[in-house]
Amino acid sequence: MTPGFERVCVIGLGYVGLPTAAILANRGFHVVGVDVKAETVSMVNEGRAHFTEPDLDVMVRGAVAAGRLRAAEAADHADVFLVTVPTPFTADRKPDVSFLRSAAQSIAPVLDDGNLIVIESTSPVGTTQAFSEWLAEVRPDLSFPHRDGEGAQVRLAHSPERVLPGRILVELVQNDRVIGGLSARCARHAAAFYETFVNGECLLTDARTAELVKLVENSYRDANIAFANEISMVCDRLGIDAWEVLRLANRHPRVDILKPGPGVGGHCIAVDPWFIIDSAPDESVLIRAARRVNDAMPMHVVAKVREAAKRFDSPRVACLGLSYKADIEDARESPALRIVETLARDGIGEILVVEPHAGGLPAPLDADPGVTKVDLDAALEAAHVVVLLVDHRAFAGIDRARLDGKAVIDTRGLWR
Repeated sequence: MTPGFERVCVIGLGYVGLPTAAILANRGFHVVGVDVKAETVSMVNEGRAHFTEPDLDVMVRGAVAAGRLRAAEAADHADVFLVTVPTPFTADRKPDVSFLRSAAQSIAPVLDDGNLIVIESTSPVGTTQAFSEWLAEVRPDLSFPHRDGEGAQVRLAHSPERVLPGRILVELVQNDRVIGGLSARCARHAAAFYETFVNGECLLTDARTAELVKLVENSYRDANIAFANEISMVCDRLGIDAWEVLRLANRHPRVDILKPGPGVGGHCIAVDPWFIIDSAPDESVLIRAARRVNDAMPMHVVAKVREAAKRFDSPRVACLGLSYKADIEDARESPALRIVETLARDGIGEILVVEPHAGGLPAPLDADPGVTKVDLDAALEAAHVVVLLVDHRAFAGIDRARLDGKAVIDTRGLWR
C-alpha cells in the first residue's frame, strides 16, 4: 500500500461501490462505505452484500470480519474519497446530478488538506469541475483545483468504472482505467492510488476528456445495437432470418455487428447517450437516432406477441426473463420488464413470468392478478405463447420438442 492512501471512504454502496470497497479492504486499506439506505448499511456491517455478484458475499464477509470494512450513513475522514453514486436522467431525459451534489455535501465537512477525491459515477462533461466548485462553496478554508490548479490542497479526478455485471470483482482489478484530473497533479495522484490495486494500465488525461470517454464508449455500443435491431426489423418485414443475415455479414473481416434484442437496458448504455445529447443536441444526430431505435424495440416485441396471441381463445403467455442482461438479477431500465408490464397492462392474456435470478416479481407486476411467477417447467407446460426476453443460461438447454405447437418469439436468437 502506498503511504498516504491508508484510509478510503466510498460514497455509495451500489453495484460498483460495494465491490470496490470490498476489494480495497481485502488489499489492506481501512474502508468506510457510505450509503443513505439504512438497510444497506446494516447488511454490510453484518458481512452481507445486498445484491448478487459472484464471490462478493465472501469478500464482504471477510473484510468486515477482519475489521477493515465498515458501513455508515455519514462520511468520515479519509485519505481518498471515491464517489460511486447513481447518475440517472430525469423524466425529460436530462442528467440528474442531485446524488453527486449530495455526495459533495456529505464529503465537505470531513475534508482535509492533501485529500484525493475521485468521481467514478458516469457523469456529464464538466461534472468534476462542478463538484470541485460545490466543495469550495462549503469549505472556503481549503483550496481546490478548479481555481488553484496544481497548487490546490484537495485533488479531484474522474475515473469512470468499466465493468460487466457478473464479472465486477475481476474487471475492477484487470481493466484499464481512464483517469482524468482537474490538473496534471490531480491525475498523477489518482493514478498512484489506482496502481495500488489495479492490474490494468492507468491512462492519464484531463477530467472533461475522461467524462466524455465513458459516454462515448456506451453510445458506440448503443449505436451498434441499434443498427442490429433495425436490421432485425427489416428482416421481420422481408421474412428473412435476421440471425443468419448478421452471422454471415460478420464473416466480413471488417464488420462486427452486435446482437439484436428486445431493446437496451441497464444503467449505462440506455442512459449515457442522453448525457451527450443534452450537452451537444445539434451535433448528436446519430446518437439520438440510435436511442429512438432501441427505445422502440420493446413495443415492436409487444406487437409480435399481440399478433401471436390472437391465435388462441384464452392465451397464456410465458415471458422468460426480466433482467436487462443474461444471468444477473439487475432489472434497471430493462426492456424485458417494460415488455411484460405492457403486456399485463394491455390485458393480452394470462402472463406467466420466469426469472430464475429473482425471488419475486417487482412492483407493479406483483400486484397484478393476471401475472404469476412460475418456474420454467410450469411455464412451458401451460403456455400457448413463449417469449424469450433474456438469454439466461437456464433457458438455453430446454428440449425444443417442448415448444412444438406453441407460438415462439425468440428475441435473443438463443433457440435458432
